[in-house]
Amino acid sequence: MLVTVTERTREIGIRKAIGAPRGAILGQFIAEATVLSLTGGLLGVLAGVLGSLFTIAGVKPVLVPSSIVLALAVSVAIGLFFGSYPANRAAKLRPIDALRHN
Repeated sequence: MLVTVTERTREIGIRKAIGAPRGAILGQFIAEATVLSLTGGLLGVLAGVLGSLFTIAGVKPVLVPSSIVLALAVSVAIGLFFGSYPANRAAKLRPIDALRHN
């Protein structure tokens, strides 16, 4: 998310220059972080469920439903935590500084 914010600094500057409130920019990046982490978490859960269908070195993995929920929750929590810092930083930028950024 830090790279996403850095690459889109000019877009943020344009949005702020035309009057976008801090909450709109913060919400955009938080929504992106949530969608990305949820998608990654769901793909990870899918890979884990598919991997548990196979016997590995004579051992049949056991799938516990609470571990699926926990894995998905941790994925989303990490995405939100590490997405909130760059989102907050982007929302605090002054329009002129964002537009001047290369």
